[in-house]
Amino acid sequence: MFQHLFAEMNQMLQEVVTDYPKAQGARREELLCKYNLLHRISDHVMDEWLVFAEKLSHFRDNMELPDEPLEPAAPQEAPELSMESFVRGQGYYKLLMYRQCIEQFKGVVQEYPDSLAARLYLAMAYLQEGEGEAAWVHLNHMLNLVRERKLKAMIYNAMGCIRASQERFPEAQELFGLSLQHDPALPEPTVNLEVCRKRGGQLQYGSQLVSLL
Repeated sequence: MFQHLFAEMNQMLQEVVTDYPKAQGARREELLCKYNLLHRISDHVMDEWLVFAEKLSHFRDNMELPDEPLEPAAPQEAPELSMESFVRGQGYYKLLMYRQCIEQFKGVVQEYPDSLAARLYLAMAYLQEGEGEAAWVHLNHMLNLVRERKLKAMIYNAMGCIRASQERFPEAQELFGLSLQHDPALPEPTVNLEVCRKRGGQLQYGSQLVSLL
């Protein structure tokens, strides 16, 4: 229902992020107006969403609902997915409100410390905020839980990017090597190893990892 709205908002925001630093005069004012519009829409959407979530919670707390879920999701396997904090955190992430996202998912991992989904949201939100060490904690925790080799490879690659961004290149190279050991077909670690070799360039955290959110 909201995919079109968020797609339009993200497209407009990307235009602002890309063009504003070099824009001048009327173009700069136009981009600033677009940013202010996005900020107002974001605040309004989140306010309405939180009101709706509270009403939904009130209904759930005061009504006897059937035990069997209405949709064959898998709440028994991942009960944290039904938490209000999880749902709100997802929404904040999609709205690029990363600090608020972090606060919501902190509560989720307090109750479900081994939630891979919550840890991933926290890690990516911290990365967006430029807090590599905080992201590292959650990625490292995920490594102890993950069995699937491809996902392990993506996590090692993201951790390597954190160390490379801190100019800890030997550690980064070791992590990128571990990533390739787990999935030799993953393209990002090879690119990132070259960044480490040249001591410069654009690190690639991995679109596949982001696509899991």
